[in-house]
Amino acid sequence: MSKEAANKEVFLRMTKRDSISKRKAWAIRGIAVVLSLILCALIIVALTNDNPFQVYLGIIDGAVGRKRRFWVTVRETMVLLIIAVGLTPAFKMRFWNIGAEGQILMGGTATAAMMIYFGNAMPNWLLLLVIFIVSSLAGMLWGLLPAVFKAYYNTNETLFTLMLNYVAMQIVTFCIVFWENPAGSNTVGIINGATRKGWFRNIFGQQYVLNVIIVLIMTLAVYLYMKHSKQGYEIAVVGESQNTAKYAGINVKKVIIRTMMISGGICGLAGSIIVSGASHTISTSTAGGRGFTAIIVAWMSKFNPVAMLLVSAFLVFMQQGSIQIASQYGLNENASDIITGILLFFLIGCEFFINYKVEFRKSKKEVQ
Repeated sequence: MSKEAANKEVFLRMTKRDSISKRKAWAIRGIAVVLSLILCALIIVALTNDNPFQVYLGIIDGAVGRKRRFWVTVRETMVLLIIAVGLTPAFKMRFWNIGAEGQILMGGTATAAMMIYFGNAMPNWLLLLVIFIVSSLAGMLWGLLPAVFKAYYNTNETLFTLMLNYVAMQIVTFCIVFWENPAGSNTVGIINGATRKGWFRNIFGQQYVLNVIIVLIMTLAVYLYMKHSKQGYEIAVVGESQNTAKYAGINVKKVIIRTMMISGGICGLAGSIIVSGASHTISTSTAGGRGFTAIIVAWMSKFNPVAMLLVSAFLVFMQQGSIQIASQYGLNENASDIITGILLFFLIGCEFFINYKVEFRKSKKEVQ
């Protein structure tokens, strides 16, 4: 390179990486986590005037400091994990399913209906089995609608699935009014509070063990389905190139519809885990934004189930801990959302440095 060209070259530029090792990629993510925690500490100190180490001890205490808090953190981690797992098949196919919130609500509404109308008609084990099936079918239906339109009319699945979230919220509102007719209420009271029909039963003396078992089974099943089945291979091929898939004799329309039904069905099952296994009620906020957070979890984890578990656990840990310190220091209830937002900002931003690298202008000696 000539001296004139070197002088004209910018001092710093970003270039796309050809490849990066997993160890280096996770090291970058680790640095992002550390930087986010430092920034969170500075903000917390500014708000509380307390030692940041004491604040982080408060976060740990809020997330796992007591038995009840520990199991709540586990419960929320499992819910976030199963939603991320449900989104994985669709995202792997490059079908951008932004409708997990609606699919969760439909599964949760179906669960509430089964608990209300059949709570006294069958034994609890059979009722739970029916709940799992019906909630999955409700989620499948909510995934089928955008899939059919995408497959046959090439509609924009992002907008379609996003708009269905709001339709689902209106359906939930209608059901709440129909079931209880409360004035201005957006939630049904505790369902079957006296009989606990349709509730998950304690296993080994713990309330949320069944939640963990169901989610881990589904996570393993989706992993095996995606990695070791013909249909999983077809999903990967369609995701890479629909033209290549057609050339290989794959029915792309069938794959799109089938995959979105699976994705919606798993998210619908997540709705039953929330309603039947945790809240025992249904409201327009049952999904609680988890459907959008799970998108970040699935994307950041590169659809790796183990990574999804770790990312879900970390996000829920910080969120539950942040709720505790917000209460402890008398902060605004949105303080925990601010901390979670900072974490997500750094975790998402670090992906840029995984895909791109910083190059500095070479020195004059190197040019000569």
